[in-house]
Formats: sequence, C-alpha cells, structure tokens
Amino acid sequence: MTTKTAKGLTTALLLLATLSPALAEELTLEGKTIGITAIGTDHDWDLKAYQAQIAEIERLGGTAIALDAGRNDQTQVSQIQTLIAQKPDAIIEQLGNLDVLNPWLQKINDAGIPLFTVDTATPHAINNTTSNNYSIGAELALQMVADLGGKGNVLVFNGFYSVPVCKIRYDQMKYVLEAFPDVKIIEPELRDVIPNTIQSAYSNVTDMLTKYPNEGDVGAIWACWDVPMIGATQALQAAGRTDIRTYGVDGSPEFVEMVADPESPAGAVAAQQPSEIGKLAVQNVARHLAGQEVKPFTFAPAVLITKENAAETAADFLPK
Repeated sequence: MTTKTAKGLTTALLLLATLSPALAEELTLEGKTIGITAIGTDHDWDLKAYQAQIAEIERLGGTAIALDAGRNDQTQVSQIQTLIAQKPDAIIEQLGNLDVLNPWLQKINDAGIPLFTVDTATPHAINNTTSNNYSIGAELALQMVADLGGKGNVLVFNGFYSVPVCKIRYDQMKYVLEAFPDVKIIEPELRDVIPNTIQSAYSNVTDMLTKYPNEGDVGAIWACWDVPMIGATQALQAAGRTDIRTYGVDGSPEFVEMVADPESPAGAVAAQQPSEIGKLAVQNVARHLAGQEVKPFTFAPAVLITKENAAETAADFLPK
C-alpha cells in the first residue's frame, strides 16, 4: 500500500467515524401516531413547547393527535382517556397538576402505551424532558440574594406547588435562603392564579405595597414562573417603587424585555428554551420506538438573564 493510498484510507475512516454518530441519530416516526395532551397553551412557554412537539412529529413523518386542556384538570383527564382509547404509539403529557394526573398516567402505563412527559416529573414516564429546575431554582435565588445584599424581605407567590417544576424551584429557593438568615419570606405567601394572572398579581402587589409602604419593608418579589412578575413589575412601576426587584422563570418576552430595561424594577429571569424542550421530547419518543435506550431525564439549558448581562443575553428571547 502506498503512502498516498494509506493516507486516503485513513481520511476515509476518519470521515466515516465522524459521520457514524450522525447516521445513528437519523430518527423517524414514519407510520407512527403520537398523542399530546397539554394542560394549556395560553402561556408563551406552554405554547412554544406544544407547537414544537407537533412540528417535530410531523417533520419525522409521524401523525400528531394534539389536545389542549385549556387549563382545566378534568379536561386533561378526559383527554388522556380519549388518547388511551385511540391507542397511539406513544403519548406525551405536558405540565399539569401531578396530584390529579398520576393515577391517569398510571393508566397509560397499564394500557401498554409508552409515556413521555414535558416538565412533569413522574415515575410513570419513560422520560421527562425539561430544564434543570434544580439549578434554575438555586441560581435565580442566589441572584436575588446577591441583589438584596444578603438582607431583606421577599414577597413570594406560591399558588402552584402541586406542579412539579414549581415545587422544585420553590424548594430550591427555600434551600438557598437557609444559608441567608437575614433574607426572610413575608407571611402569608401570595397565590398566583390562572387565568387573569397579570391582573391578579398587579392587585396583590399593590395591596402589599400599601401594607408595607416604607423603603426596605420589601426588597424582592419571587414566583416560580414569570407571568405574575409582569403584573408585579407593573405594580411597582405604578407606585414608583424602584427599591424592589422582581424574579421569575421561563423567559416570556414581556418579562425579558422588562429585565433588559435599565429603568424597570424587573431583576432577573431564568429563561428556558421551550421549543427545544418540545423538540427533544419528540426525538426521545422516536429513539424509544426505534429500540434505543432513553434516559429518564433530558435537560435543555436555560439562561439567567440579569440587569447586568441583559445586553448580551436577552436578544435571543425577544421577538425578532
């Protein structure tokens, strides 16, 4: 074998080695039907994750049966019953109240239908695709504590503790605060609601500013998602309270824009990538149906957008 031939063979083998993983990752859902049930799509995050699942199923050649429960627990239960009866090749469940859902997710297992979830940590799912909410909860809390200088009172919205991602973020926030005894949560905690989230948060914060009128009475406002923080920030602006900052999770464009505005009291947001999460969930379904091993969790990266780094980080989460 000549030196030239050997070099050519080596190059070909290296090219093959480089291409092999990509070829192995060629996924298909041709001839497959995938059911989707989402608790709701009125929130930017929920809609993007839901739409991405449908688009990726169709891109891979499958058929999507996509159902939106309109923020009604019993409607989602009915959707699950409907999907079980239709016997799709797999079901993807997105968010919702785990206390209500778990018995019905077990019924999906009992029917022999592979279950995958988006932002729902349950033992009944083969895989849950989500952000790393443990790190999100801790990182956002640490940013809040840093902005407070390690001392101050926090208003906390805690209306959705039964939603797994909210529970994780709240618990991580409380865990961080154990190390900072001079940062205290004001009791009783506030409750965020759906629908009318922004209006309700605006009203609640306005009332609390009347109760705590002095600078230093409240230093921060926190919620496990960012839609209530839009209303909270608006209430602070209306009251002229520049001494309080707001903190939330998801990356709704309205709140990202507030964080990026130097004049706004919005402090930080942990911005997720819902379209990527929805896409990855479908790819996990395709891998499983192709006989490949799928791990219990798939984490998509999130970005902490703060007042200090917004110039570099916010643009990707704002409308183009």
